[in-house]
Amino acid sequence: MNKIQMVDLQSQYKNIKSEIDTAVIDVIESSQYINGPAVQEFSSNLAKYMSVKHVIPCANGTDALQVALMALELNPGDEIITTDFTFAATVEVIALLNLKPILIDVDLETFNIDCDKLVNAIGPKTKAIVPVHLFGQPADMEKIMQISKEHNLYVIEDNAQAIGAKYQFKSGIKKKVGTIGDIGTTSFFPSKNLGCFGDGGALFTNNDELAIKIRGIVNHGMYKRYHHDVVGVNSRLDSVQAAILNAKLPYLNSYNKSRQDSARKYSEALKNCNQIITPILSKGCAEICGSCDCHVFHQYTIRIISKKRDQLADYLLTQKIPFGIYYPIPLHKQKAYKSESFKDEEFVNTNTLSDQVISLPMHSELSDDQIDFITNKIIKFLA
Repeated sequence: MNKIQMVDLQSQYKNIKSEIDTAVIDVIESSQYINGPAVQEFSSNLAKYMSVKHVIPCANGTDALQVALMALELNPGDEIITTDFTFAATVEVIALLNLKPILIDVDLETFNIDCDKLVNAIGPKTKAIVPVHLFGQPADMEKIMQISKEHNLYVIEDNAQAIGAKYQFKSGIKKKVGTIGDIGTTSFFPSKNLGCFGDGGALFTNNDELAIKIRGIVNHGMYKRYHHDVVGVNSRLDSVQAAILNAKLPYLNSYNKSRQDSARKYSEALKNCNQIITPILSKGCAEICGSCDCHVFHQYTIRIISKKRDQLADYLLTQKIPFGIYYPIPLHKQKAYKSESFKDEEFVNTNTLSDQVISLPMHSELSDDQIDFITNKIIKFLA
């Protein structure tokens, strides 16, 4: 059995080495490193894959979120509602722009934003909702879009962990997450389902006006060279990373399928352990799809409900089994974002998950014998 890794980027590279190497060499030989043909080609191909009108690449997923908010032309103090259980980047950009983050609790089963609590959090200064498709599972976009329409709010999808995942509406219509709200954002960090060999990100929109604003913002606020019409940033995806992503994009569906297959095997192996809750699909997905095809498992995250999560983590270290704990400290408890308006009792589910969750190795090269080894060790420890 090969060494178990949380993410096996080396094996993924070796499987398509010739394509990656050729793509990189082509960029080097062209010497067009910034906004070169590779960037344009990748943008076009990703737009076709996502079935969205506009894809605007940028330097990373955090920049994508910041630029999305900048494009909405909000005022200091305007409120943005998002989830308490996510990586700090989601709330970081809100604070950087002098906007006010309104954090709300999550659904205990899907880990995604609780739409009932979302409604109650809307106030006169609320301008936008930022749902996060956490760990690869879509948030309840049908409810979120309905709420946003009723209250005239923007929706920015944080799709850093769920590229390729589909959301199916009750009508039967399917859309890739990241293309449902006003703006979608994603990250191409190396460990993502579609990752480059450095930092990278992108924004998605079907709104022509927003697309124009975003294209200017990511390029120093320029729509014409040396004419700075808006305050912008320097956030561009370089040509080498674009070429790598363009080579990997045709494999994204197969990568996601491999993750889904591994997730099913994990869940089957662990289903009889009464101290574990394996990932639960959103009710809409389970009822409509009858499978987990809507969840692309950026992470395979289980809950240890016997208060032995930390002991299990220590044990896995002794067995040389990598793991992740995402996220051990909720955002409302983080020093940078603490506020008197955040009451700990309002985040019961987030606090519970922070004490229970642990993510197991998950990537497109995970083998059956590795899954067997990991699950057998976990079951043995919790027996």
